[in-house]
Amino acid sequence: MEEFGVHNPVVGLATIGLDNVASVRYNFSEARLYEEAIRRGEADLTAQGALRALTGQHTGRSPKDKFVVRDADTESQIWWDNNKPLSPEHFSILHQDMLAYAQGKELFVQDLIGGADAENTLTARVVTEFAWHSLFIRNLLIRPKREELASFVPKLTIIDLPGFRADPDRHGCRTETVIACDLTRGLVLIGGTSYAGEMKKSVFTVLNYLLPAKGVMPMHCSANVGPAGDTAIFFGLSGTGKTTLSADPARTLIGDDEHGWGEHGVFNFEGGCYAKTIRLSADAEPEIYATTQRFGTVLENVVLDENREPDFDDGSLTENTRCAYPMHFIPNASATGVAGHPKTIIMLTADAFGVMPPIARLSPEQAMYHFLSGYTAKVAGTEKGVTEPEATFSTCFGAPFMPRHPAEYGNLLKELIGRHGVRCWLVNTGWTGGAYGTGRRMPIKATRALLTAALQGDLDNAEFRLDPNFGFAVPVAVDGVDTGILDPRSTWADGDGYDAQAKKLVAMFVANFAKFEDHVDGNVRDAAPGMQLAAQ
Repeated sequence: MEEFGVHNPVVGLATIGLDNVASVRYNFSEARLYEEAIRRGEADLTAQGALRALTGQHTGRSPKDKFVVRDADTESQIWWDNNKPLSPEHFSILHQDMLAYAQGKELFVQDLIGGADAENTLTARVVTEFAWHSLFIRNLLIRPKREELASFVPKLTIIDLPGFRADPDRHGCRTETVIACDLTRGLVLIGGTSYAGEMKKSVFTVLNYLLPAKGVMPMHCSANVGPAGDTAIFFGLSGTGKTTLSADPARTLIGDDEHGWGEHGVFNFEGGCYAKTIRLSADAEPEIYATTQRFGTVLENVVLDENREPDFDDGSLTENTRCAYPMHFIPNASATGVAGHPKTIIMLTADAFGVMPPIARLSPEQAMYHFLSGYTAKVAGTEKGVTEPEATFSTCFGAPFMPRHPAEYGNLLKELIGRHGVRCWLVNTGWTGGAYGTGRRMPIKATRALLTAALQGDLDNAEFRLDPNFGFAVPVAVDGVDTGILDPRSTWADGDGYDAQAKKLVAMFVANFAKFEDHVDGNVRDAAPGMQLAAQ
């Protein structure tokens, strides 16, 4: 077997059964991975020098094809209502069959790190069939120093073979696509999908499993820090503005998607960003747009014209077009990926019902309630069959990546909020003046002004009112923001229509939270919509 590049002679691929492959490219740099990806017909070059790849059938994650091995160690640790079990026997057969598929093939290996905090790192060896996948994960995780590679010992191994097709009967899975996680052995097997995001989220899943036992809170959030060292974290599901709102030129970006909160503060899990590019523009998001014009960035499912110019307005392949780039491509990104304990937590929601105010202050109990709820809304036209606003609840703002029970994460977050006196806010980037189709999207200028006021502490002594539906505190007036927008009912032409929508949304919250009521204390249960006002 021929080996190229910087590699580790201590822990080779033979230890995981990959001992009869044609060649292995260890820790190839961007230029060499470009050459391989283009030579092999996996990707092509854009006019500006980025690498563009198409993922074929799978243009997003396949959550229904993700499994966790159920063994003696994981039996009592995993939230099985949310995670599909796979027997150790099926995993073993799948592993052996994937190793057999890899024999005689060219493979690529990147030795990388998840977690910028030295005390909470996860060393990961990622073995890929595609060169562009190797570049993708090299961009997304943290790269060890060259001298560290000689002694690199992986705690996690990912084997990513898109050309392998699983057999549901033989492997205990659902389809030919499979993402199988053996958390006890530290091994993830990915087959039947070319969507590179599966690798990134597999690392996140493993960290979400390991870190709570160490008292570290894993979070699906973006984070930034101000000049005074005031760290802020932004929870939010897709489409709520998590990446956009954390990219503030006046603040240093820690990371855009995955972080931990431990003894010393907040730290990025990643070394790069995986940003959506649909309708991306240089005017609205100049820093992210600039990365798409650079050598080293991977564009995923972006349409190119005849001159190989990206057309970010073309969603014909998928609305989920993406770019993957290293953190240092962002001018104001943190060089270390670490910052102090947060002073502010922002929970973002895109409320398409037009019910929620643009900003509300949350108590620690309310923060835990809304964290466990993880609410946003889909709008008509985004998915087949969606004809009116549809509530979406993804617990902890990232249910597909949470192996443990949500209450474990929620209680840890509540404890950290209380210990460090963190201010918590709910920010609605959705609709005002009516539901989707009648109202309008919350003005981004108003959202940014409200966020700035919250982050700077300008709202600490503001006058507040209690929202009659959700019971949280809403500022009555904020400098530079239209006062009317702070009272969502007043923005509707039909007040009775607003009341009906609010009643409907409150009922959805209550019904969704029923499954958590036995796992939280009474103060959190009392943070349900309307409960505070009822108590008064």
